[in-house]
Amino acid sequence: MSKATGTGTGARSSAPHGADSHDVIRVHGARENNLKDVSIEIPKRRLTVFTGVSGSGKSSLVFNTIAAESQRLINETYSSFVQGFMPTLARPEVDVLDGLTTVITVDQQRMGADPRSTVGTATDAHAMLRILFSRLGKPYIGPPSAYSFNTATVRASGGITVERGAAKTKTVKATYNRTGGMCTHCEGRGKVSDIDLSQLYDDSKSIAEGAFTIPGWKSDNVWTVGIYAESGFLDPNKPIRRYTKKEMQDFLYREPTKVKVNGVNLTYEGLIPKIQKSFLSKDKEAMQPHIRAFVERAVTFTTCPECDGTRLSEGARSSKIKRISIADACAMEIRDLAEWVRGLGEPSVAPLLAALQQTLDSFVEIGLGYLALDRPAGSLSGGEAQRVKMIRHLGSALTDVTYVFDEPTIGLHPHDIQRMNDLLLRLRDKGNTVLVVEHKPEAIAIADHVVDLGPGAGTAGGTVCFEGTVEGLRAGGTITGRHLDDRATLKETVRKPSGSLEIRGATANNLRDVDVDIPLGALVVVTGVAGSGKSSLVHGSIPAGEQVVSVDQTPIRGSRRSNPATYTGLLDPIRKAFAKVNGVKPALFSANSEGACPTCNGAGVIYTDLAMMAGVATPCEDCEGKRFQAEVLDYRLGGRDISEVLAMSVSEAEEFFGAGEAHTPAAHKILDRLADVGLGYLTLGQPLTTLSGGERQRLKLATHMSEKGGVYVLDEPTTGLHLADVEHLLGLLDRLVDSGKSVIVIEHHQAVMAHADWIIDLGPGAGHDGGKVVFEGTPADLVAKRATLTGEHLAAYVGA
Repeated sequence: MSKATGTGTGARSSAPHGADSHDVIRVHGARENNLKDVSIEIPKRRLTVFTGVSGSGKSSLVFNTIAAESQRLINETYSSFVQGFMPTLARPEVDVLDGLTTVITVDQQRMGADPRSTVGTATDAHAMLRILFSRLGKPYIGPPSAYSFNTATVRASGGITVERGAAKTKTVKATYNRTGGMCTHCEGRGKVSDIDLSQLYDDSKSIAEGAFTIPGWKSDNVWTVGIYAESGFLDPNKPIRRYTKKEMQDFLYREPTKVKVNGVNLTYEGLIPKIQKSFLSKDKEAMQPHIRAFVERAVTFTTCPECDGTRLSEGARSSKIKRISIADACAMEIRDLAEWVRGLGEPSVAPLLAALQQTLDSFVEIGLGYLALDRPAGSLSGGEAQRVKMIRHLGSALTDVTYVFDEPTIGLHPHDIQRMNDLLLRLRDKGNTVLVVEHKPEAIAIADHVVDLGPGAGTAGGTVCFEGTVEGLRAGGTITGRHLDDRATLKETVRKPSGSLEIRGATANNLRDVDVDIPLGALVVVTGVAGSGKSSLVHGSIPAGEQVVSVDQTPIRGSRRSNPATYTGLLDPIRKAFAKVNGVKPALFSANSEGACPTCNGAGVIYTDLAMMAGVATPCEDCEGKRFQAEVLDYRLGGRDISEVLAMSVSEAEEFFGAGEAHTPAAHKILDRLADVGLGYLTLGQPLTTLSGGERQRLKLATHMSEKGGVYVLDEPTTGLHLADVEHLLGLLDRLVDSGKSVIVIEHHQAVMAHADWIIDLGPGAGHDGGKVVFEGTPADLVAKRATLTGEHLAAYVGA
């Protein structure tokens, strides 16, 4: 039999099968965001790391092109009815995408801050526990919903009308019962909010004397103070502390009542409901800083006295397995809970126990055994949230899948990075394609294939500078290659502290009665393995006064209309400068206000919704995407109109507003700070939605640098930063300390540790194995002693 027929045994074994030739993902002509016609072939069933400076186009290529197109093609396989309920995705700007497989994205987006979402509910572990308790719990209280803090108990009865043909209508009595486990007092939140009345008014004064201390409540305002003074319910000249019981009830809680004040019909309402409607119902992030500060002072959250913070009803707490209730189980550290579940051994629920055991063991394996299932999901760091999302994929039987990770080593101590590397390699060895966006040298080192994007950020990036092996990258001469083996050296001399911040008896979360003095006037790094208590010590124990400026990991919010100019407050002095020179109102120079193009409402594009198909955005023909009315663009400052100014980079604008006719000190000061954090390449009018994670982190840092404070607390400022950018960050931290500030950094990056004046190391382990200060001193002492995990890794890093 000839080989051409392909039927002989020898022919089958020697000739490659056509299906085996599809071993690369081929990208041709990618132009998403700042990508410049990128063409690349990515090997399948290998671990490929994408690196490059922050803003070079890594996420644009991996997430916005490859992952987005795979998801869009999968969505198209569903019926149009189902697609109508799914998010609509536009086709990425790319000419050819071949060889795609199903993509599973594990990003570093923090989990929603909904108080009802916990680690348990986010991973299905809580759902399995509820079934377990409904089967084995004594006394029996009901189905799984009886153990859910998100389900309220409902009872209803009454008559229902049943129609069975033309003249057979009759009323039937029906009852409905659903047993839920929600605590009725806090409605399943575990905390109850209370308003601190002392922040609303000074009770030693009368209303006429200006008792109210609420922002914007001035004595001449008839809608606020005036209505209380003239309502007739209260004596405006009597000190509030001398009000009778009825007057206090009317003052604080009276239902809305029509009253006439100075001949005008108004609605009088008690102070508490009025404050709740006018302040507490609004998004705190969207408030002005002084209003937000007032709300944070006035509203206090305390543990629910009825359920003691467990969120569960008394019935749910009373049902137990081996003297453990579901509240006790969820409060345990997951590694302890895994041991408890292993000891149950009940044959009647064996499949459920096996599934629950596998999920809990995955937590321990991935280094999150120190968490508890009742931990609010919104309190997880970016790295913890990403690893929690990995849980469901670890035991998956799927192969030939493309896994996409966004900096999986974020928030990990050097000791934990090896464990993460092993997990990534295991996913690859099962026959999957693993694509990782990463900056850490330890994670880049395990790559089968490296793609380096750059050479710079923003418009200076978007091209492939190198493709190949890690050894080839080292010799390639790119920014990443040159910095891959960079090692920060220990300081020869450290700064002498100007004082100390005393923390005594800290017990937040897992801290064990910690006493520590944090030096002031120095660069202090607080480190330790993930879950050792660093954030609890710094965020939970340092008194948050006016002198403390905290820059945490919460992501900055923003729509397409938000940009660096609006977020940093830069647009205010720019608008005023334009208005002053041209003798018009500042509002004209806002694309979100009077100056907006009426056709596109200042968006610059017109969106056409196509239901289940991806919507189409076309540039507005009237303003040509400039967002402003034509007459607004006739007004100029220094020869430029407002749209041309917003099209400038930070560096260009810094020069433009620094001298000449456009000289604006207030704008120049903000631009200086943006340049200081390495964002000189950003365009002022670039939508926030197009910024990378590292760029957003630095934009937030630049904004907080304007706040007046003596102590800066930074939570992992190296997140999303390239090795070359870390050097720039260290220079910025030095400048802050040299200007008289105290800087406290929660950090794992060895370069930051080596550069510190003082290190506080927590541990020795995570969860109940941590919570103690295991070292205090200079980096040189830590390296010399090598008594802790951090000391060992730092010594290896600096080559000591």
